[in-house]
Amino acid sequence: MDDPTPPRVGVLGVGRMGLPICRRLLASGFAVSVHDVDTEARAGAAAIGAAVVSDAESLAARSDILVSVLPGVAEIRAAFVGDAGLLRHLPEGALWLDLTSGDPVLTNELSAIAAEYGVRTATATMGGGPANAEDGTLVFHLAGADDAVADARVLLGPLASPGGVRLVGPVPSDAQTVKLLANLLWFGQVVAVSEALMLGERLGMAPDALGDALVGSAGGSRFLDLHLAPLLAGDYSADFGFDRVVEELQTVSRIADSTSTPFELSRLVTRLHEQALEHFGPRDSETLVAALLRERAAAPPAR
Repeated sequence: MDDPTPPRVGVLGVGRMGLPICRRLLASGFAVSVHDVDTEARAGAAAIGAAVVSDAESLAARSDILVSVLPGVAEIRAAFVGDAGLLRHLPEGALWLDLTSGDPVLTNELSAIAAEYGVRTATATMGGGPANAEDGTLVFHLAGADDAVADARVLLGPLASPGGVRLVGPVPSDAQTVKLLANLLWFGQVVAVSEALMLGERLGMAPDALGDALVGSAGGSRFLDLHLAPLLAGDYSADFGFDRVVEELQTVSRIADSTSTPFELSRLVTRLHEQALEHFGPRDSETLVAALLRERAAAPPAR
């Protein structure tokens, strides 16, 4: 955008991530309007000084940059797909910046529709939780055409840690592809690490000693560095809903099927997570599958 005045920013979704993002943008001097389907979420945004808009169509119409911070693919589909979708309400030349961990196939379809309306698309998937959004230490994988990326960086700067906006590709869906695959590897490690710890314990090793040895071994990883201690303590709490974990795994599984990509191990990881969701319900925990495996280990063997 050549106009030196700050862009009018619309934030669609002011829940656990959207609200602190909104607060950071307001503190950075942006004029921010918001909409959320939840009454309490709208009230929370009004309390921090955002302009609350009564419907999503009006929010889109008054936004130079529309930032979607929605829970998942179903919400993106509801807001943007079909004749009632928001893309046709955005001004020509506007930017749709999607922060949702979405479906890259759907994003490709929507970005093509957006282009027909003269709307640009970028995605910036988030690493970090609400606390990182509050203090501006999120990490983003950003993707899109050069002009869209340049405008997105203006907004993402106040939200990110130094060096925390990482360009991953020119196609808007590239960022979502990276996020899905990174999370696939992460969720797989929950299973692999849990099984390794339980087997080591069955062989008589002290859990702490085993954990220390694994961290310094060839199998060491960032996952072990960050999450070994909570797993050993039986702490499976986190900031991310487990139903969203399963949704992401199912999304990447569908993409693997549609592209005829071998996916045997990851399919098993997905199935274990689905079983954990069925067993425990949609709790806030990214590592709940570890609790399922622990329960199975404690159960007497089937006869």
